[in-house]
Amino acid sequence: MLARVWSCTTIGIEGVFVHVEADLGVGLPSFTIVGLPDAAVRESRERVLSAIRNCGFEFPARRITINLAPAHVRKEGARFDLPIAAAILLASGQIPRGAPIEEGVLTGELALDGAVRPVRGLLAVLAAALHEGRGPVWIPSANREEARALPQVKVVIVDSLAALRGNEEESSPEVPVAPVSATPPLIPDFADVRGQALARRALEIAAAGGHNVLLVGPPGAGKTMLARRLPGILPPLTGEEAIEVATIHSVAGRLQPGTALSLTPPFRAPHHTISDAGLVGGGRGPMPGEASLAHRGVLFLDELPEFKRNAIEALRQPLEEGAITIARAGSAVRFPASFALVAAMNPCPCGFRGDRRGCRCAPEIVGRYWAKVSGPILDRIDLILEMAAVPMDDLFAHASGETSAVLLERVLGARAVATSRNHSGGRNATLSARELGHLAPLDGATKQLFRRAAEVFRLTARGVLRTRRVARTIADLAGSESVRSEHVAEALQYRMPTGVI
Repeated sequence: MLARVWSCTTIGIEGVFVHVEADLGVGLPSFTIVGLPDAAVRESRERVLSAIRNCGFEFPARRITINLAPAHVRKEGARFDLPIAAAILLASGQIPRGAPIEEGVLTGELALDGAVRPVRGLLAVLAAALHEGRGPVWIPSANREEARALPQVKVVIVDSLAALRGNEEESSPEVPVAPVSATPPLIPDFADVRGQALARRALEIAAAGGHNVLLVGPPGAGKTMLARRLPGILPPLTGEEAIEVATIHSVAGRLQPGTALSLTPPFRAPHHTISDAGLVGGGRGPMPGEASLAHRGVLFLDELPEFKRNAIEALRQPLEEGAITIARAGSAVRFPASFALVAAMNPCPCGFRGDRRGCRCAPEIVGRYWAKVSGPILDRIDLILEMAAVPMDDLFAHASGETSAVLLERVLGARAVATSRNHSGGRNATLSARELGHLAPLDGATKQLFRRAAEVFRLTARGVLRTRRVARTIADLAGSESVRSEHVAEALQYRMPTGVI
């Protein structure tokens, strides 16, 4: 007796359909799973056996073989519990042939009492079902809110294995869309910032063009405070972008059950003890790292020199390409990782070089400290800003800075101008040299300014390219169609070596 049902696994953030076949043969009772299962899939034997019995079904005393096809794709996790149990019940005749589950897609982990528990990566499964025209998708009730992201896909909510005797199809309701002009209340406001006018300006430029920023300053200068306010002036995610971000978080198991879509750009701030795989992805699966979890948002690396050298260097590819490719024997997985990098560091190990409190570090110690951040990484950062401690008068003065809402309005205006030039998303940080030649041509005086800056500050070709991108963003914020010398001069001040390098 043979029965087949469909399930789906994930490779990267893509859903891959799996045919779950159950054969009840003659022989001594046994339960074998083939098709490259991992330990969690092999352990499903005990969960499926207990769930079937505790839901009032009879577990067949036969030689049971479960095949997960295609056999060359590695199957991971407990998502195959529900389809394996369904295939066994179909093969044993306890669910009639022709039942809706034979044409649907099943995914879910089983508890010993038959309850269906949530799974990660459900959005990738729904996207694959939508693309292939399969359905309905049978999902755990705890994943109901997640399924609202794709209302085009018909879903069946399953609370227990016993529900396979008969269930009605239910279409997930439409996703409520938040107002794009509203700043989420949980994000701190720029109006609370005292002083640091130049740093505020640099972050406004970064938000308008999607540029990378390095903030250098003594402890208490406000580096972390400014970085945490950046998502409040980033354009809200579109519906497609929100689904893409939610899919990455779902695959990584970071999307909490019952959580609806968020239009707020993600903000990730990993600790400096994070491993290479934790930052860029890897491990079993492999799984997306913090760089991918920050896709379409901000990756904040506080105390940059304290991160492992290999972890920082692994960011070279995503900073250039907006994606991370993780190669394994016989396969490669690509994760999106288009984020704005905001890094912060002290000017020296003690933190007070150039500050009125005085520095205790010898020059060679300062040199070794800065050597922890390689030149190629610094070259990929568009704006490098040296910050000073906030004067006491500014600290106790009444807050007079612009609010995040005002900054967001200017950022949205600059993005709209960039998008009108047929540049996708309005992110000047991704403009190529050829595109800059058409969208930001330089006159003779501006070219001469670049030549002098390249000689004095040893700008590389990549540094010149990134400076031109920043100048294009500054011109957009100023409402200028062309890039003028003053725009380039402001962009160059963020590329100049600080007084501590």
